[in-house]
Amino acid sequence: MASSSGVGAGAEGIHASVGALDALDREDVFLASGTAVGSGAAVGSGVDVLQRRYEIRLERLEVTARLEAQLAAMKARDSAEAMGFQQAMTPPDASLHDRTYTEMSVVEEIAGVLTISSAAAGAFLEQSRKVCSLPPVFEALAAGDMSWQHAKVIADETEGLTPEGAVKLVAHFFDPDAPHAARGAAPGELVPSRFRAKVRGWRERHHPESIERRHAKGFADRRMEYTPDRDGMAWISLHLPGDTACAIWNRTTATARGLQGPDEPRTITQLRPDIAASLLLSTGNAMETNRNTTAAATEPVSNDEGTGNDDGTGTAAGSRPVREIGKVPAPRADVLVMVPVFSLLGATDEPAVLDGVGPIPASMARKLVADGAESFYRVLVDPRDGAPLEIGRRNYRLTESIKRWIRMRDAKCTFPGCTNRTPDNETDHLQAWEHGGTTGTTNLAQVCPKHHRLKHHSQWTPDPATNNDPPGWTSPTGRHYKPEHPDPEPPHWPQWLMPTKGQCLDAGCADARCVDAGPEDLPPWEPDDDSLIDPDDLSPDDPLWAELLATPLVPSG
Repeated sequence: MASSSGVGAGAEGIHASVGALDALDREDVFLASGTAVGSGAAVGSGVDVLQRRYEIRLERLEVTARLEAQLAAMKARDSAEAMGFQQAMTPPDASLHDRTYTEMSVVEEIAGVLTISSAAAGAFLEQSRKVCSLPPVFEALAAGDMSWQHAKVIADETEGLTPEGAVKLVAHFFDPDAPHAARGAAPGELVPSRFRAKVRGWRERHHPESIERRHAKGFADRRMEYTPDRDGMAWISLHLPGDTACAIWNRTTATARGLQGPDEPRTITQLRPDIAASLLLSTGNAMETNRNTTAAATEPVSNDEGTGNDDGTGTAAGSRPVREIGKVPAPRADVLVMVPVFSLLGATDEPAVLDGVGPIPASMARKLVADGAESFYRVLVDPRDGAPLEIGRRNYRLTESIKRWIRMRDAKCTFPGCTNRTPDNETDHLQAWEHGGTTGTTNLAQVCPKHHRLKHHSQWTPDPATNNDPPGWTSPTGRHYKPEHPDPEPPHWPQWLMPTKGQCLDAGCADARCVDAGPEDLPPWEPDDDSLIDPDDLSPDDPLWAELLATPLVPSG
């Protein structure tokens, strides 16, 4: 429950926000009275009236958003406390029946006061109680540092966790002194969908029940749903394993891009469902006419062998065989997976990270290696700090390897708030090549076509990137937006590889401070140059492994 000091601070914050809005309104009225509408004339000591009134609008939006968050905190606190007071007034010896109806009455009262449905009031009350039970979350909301949508993310994603697990999740994102605290943009600086992705990724890794067990339950619940809609339309939804769903999305997106051209009037949004319907409803060579217009990565999937026939078990002679009904092919689209080394070797069951999905079970990653190797692009993770291995190049032209590297590092378009993570995002030089920019991971970032054009035709400016971190951005008005880090964590180590007293995993290290050190205490490995390293080309006896791991991959006993 929110403390009394938090209540006072919340009221003070609301008064401060209202005062800031009032001051901005007075300034705007003064500027409006000093110039004709549409004039660019300056007033006072060199003040551009239109530019300043434009900036006032942005500042008012900021203050209004902060005020909305502060009011949401007050609503959440009052709802939670209303239920608490009503429960306190209920006699201790009241029956379960009486307590149930007392709580139902509170929900109905809140629904009437807020003019929302009973179901919505019940959900809001539960979210409010969860937010108020986590002081760092409530305090950030009451200070206006994040919106109610952000607070709801925490309420939703802590459901099913123990109280201790919820506290650890909150500490990771709200306490900068927590072990391996979240980096980059604060929760309120991320759009809610991006914040949810980061919170869910952490939750998947730290959930008390292994992701393998939870995935098995989800896989058993896979289904297809059909929902009629108005205007003669309908929805088809598929609940599938993440790797399959990601491959379907990437396949339809890449095929849609291949079909676009001067003579194609359909947008990519319209093309995706058309392509999916065509693939589902067509047989044999029905899609052959489109195959020459798409990239090699979009080649239609077929895992069948044989010539087929016309008896329903295949296709006519000379045409493409029909895949076996009910057999789900391994994803063959362009799929990136960041795999911890020990997890890939089967020494741990630590989740991998699938581009476009998030954490996936280690068993799924190992299966992708075995069944989809021809288009499965593996990025091995440094066992010490969780960073991908460096890939770089000194030439302007980018190889496919470095493009995949940037995709895995950035996860999506790096522009603030953009959620575009489709494979057709463009790898852009942050500092232009003609202005001295190099072609390496520190000067490259993933940008969607829309924001790539905006960068070149406006004053939006990206920061430099780093080997492991995407860039932040600065707006034309000077506002800086921090990078949205993928938030990697040090990988898990097999128990039999953990160092013993007096042993350091850094070959040749004689530093006494490394006694009893764990892998997280060791300095991260960094490459000596900007040479191209393809993780798929590494063999077990590669010198790189000797530098990463001084101990052999065999049980010490």
